[in-house]
Amino acid sequence: MTAPHIDLDVHHQPKGASDVVAFGFVKALRFCADTFFAKRYGHRAVVLETVAAVPGMVGATLNHLRCLRRMEGDKGWIKTLMDEAENERMHLMTFIEVAKPTLFERFVVVAAQWVFYLFFFGLYLVSSKTAHRVVGYFEEEAVISYTHYLAEIDEGRSANVAAPQIALDYWKLPAGATLRDVVEVVRADEAHHRDVNHGFANELCGLPSGEIAPCPPHVVLEPNWKAAA
Repeated sequence: MTAPHIDLDVHHQPKGASDVVAFGFVKALRFCADTFFAKRYGHRAVVLETVAAVPGMVGATLNHLRCLRRMEGDKGWIKTLMDEAENERMHLMTFIEVAKPTLFERFVVVAAQWVFYLFFFGLYLVSSKTAHRVVGYFEEEAVISYTHYLAEIDEGRSANVAAPQIALDYWKLPAGATLRDVVEVVRADEAHHRDVNHGFANELCGLPSGEIAPCPPHVVLEPNWKAAA
């Protein structure tokens, strides 16, 4: 199959205190992930994808409630964020099949989800712009991690096993697809989330929204933040 074409070098330079805080927070998370998981990228994905699935649901919920209170349109944000949450959940379900997490890692998943959910909910209430910037930086790091994962597979340090059935069905991958194919489409998803969330953050502070990475063909994720209310 042809690899999705994405820009691997996208990075939003922090502008102002909000961006600096968001960038620093994500780099701290990256340090913790590197320390705990090292190069066990499948196990890293299991824990990090459960965290990554939280922001879309929180953002969709709070935007939904805001629109109800104000009796106004959402500019397509709610569906975009719900699609993002669903997409990240499918990443998690896929890597559970690949990595077979231990009981301890499953406990870490539950603990990380609750802690991050409460943190992100509070952050979104205080500053939705900072919250979306955190997700943008988080997805930048995800693109880097999955690029490293591909290198591990290509260099033979991680087995290029057959893609699990859930991945074949969700991404409509061809028969005979491998883990490498799965990692490529997941990386493309993360690049799309990266660009959409940086775009949301930019829009909230009056900056140009920027370009959106091509959406992978499997999901109905569209840059709805450009749609009219």
